[in-house]
Amino acid sequence: MTHGLLRRYTRIVVHTTAVLLLAALPVVAQGLPDPLDKLESNNRFAYDLLIDSARTAGLPTEPLRQIANQGIAKKAEGKKIVEAVRKELGLLRTARETLGPVDEQELTAAAAVLNVGAKPTQLAAFRARKKGRNDLEAFIVWADFLQRSVPNEEAYTAITKLWQDGADDDTFHSLWTNVQADISQGLNPGTALQNRIREAPGRASPVTVKPPEGPQENQSSR
Repeated sequence: MTHGLLRRYTRIVVHTTAVLLLAALPVVAQGLPDPLDKLESNNRFAYDLLIDSARTAGLPTEPLRQIANQGIAKKAEGKKIVEAVRKELGLLRTARETLGPVDEQELTAAAAVLNVGAKPTQLAAFRARKKGRNDLEAFIVWADFLQRSVPNEEAYTAITKLWQDGADDDTFHSLWTNVQADISQGLNPGTALQNRIREAPGRASPVTVKPPEGPQENQSSR
């Protein structure tokens, strides 16, 4: 995925307390105070315990910090901030248990899909993959569809079918662009997806396997 496409996708999905998915900026600039210092001592202690739990489990801590910072920026109660961080940690755990070892971006995107209504059993369809295959785009588009009120089962079916058929980044991006444009024009979200998924060209070209010579030809001639 190009950096430009990744930046475009990160603006699509608002996750938990309005944290931008996959934000790459450092949390605390050198010489500036840590926004988390604004948490009351008991809430800061609870937050730090959650961060330690994530590290121990080998889960990313940046999404948790992003959520806390967003909560502070919105002047949310410290208790609510801790609850949001705890929820995100649970989603990350579930995503890791469901998908197995994936990179941080994919795991965060998978947590976003769960956060907006997908089921772990649906996410499990993405556990098996070809070497080098990345499901980041599929997860981000899937999460956005759910946020736009596309029915859960319809979004799941469409995204997994494209994924299993080998759809590439451009196909997922084109589908998202067309569906969100139709929805913005007033079309029912589920109908918009159903209409556009019929147009999706992103099926991988079937691999043509040349049959071995000799015995295979003999079998065919029988």
